[in-house]
Amino acid sequence: MDYLVNLSTLKPEPSLDKRLEKAGVTIRRALAPELELVTGWVRRKFHPWWSSETAIAMSRQPPTCFLATRAEKLVGFSCHEAIARGFFGPTGVDEEARGLGIGHALLLASLFDLRTMGYGYAIIGDVGPSEFYERTVGATMIPNSEPGVYAGLLKSPPSDE
Repeated sequence: MDYLVNLSTLKPEPSLDKRLEKAGVTIRRALAPELELVTGWVRRKFHPWWSSETAIAMSRQPPTCFLATRAEKLVGFSCHEAIARGFFGPTGVDEEARGLGIGHALLLASLFDLRTMGYGYAIIGDVGPSEFYERTVGATMIPNSEPGVYAGLLKSPPSDE
């Protein structure tokens, strides 16, 4: 199911910034030379499809991929404008770093960037944790949006036969 976010209602969250600072977490835009590092990490931690989408986000100018780092290590990422214009995702946080607000901060970084790009609304495709998006950014379900953006993708490489 896809969700819609009204970007005009988003507000910065200074308490979240303080929480991340206390935890030693930095959120920043990815840099082009980090392409292999980031896409490899996404492939290992999450899914090859997400790695492909991250590569697209990294190829934009400026990149539409944000990174969360802690102690100079990658602990999370978020992308937008990867699978389609105005779409948020993919995004993920390393299991060991969850619960610190990193996912929330990455979501806001991407959504604020979409707003800066001129969008009034963002689409979150194939939402997993819908309650999180509803609670943090007021996302609402888009009726008739099933089966989602991944319907019809190849499940395995084509054979040579």
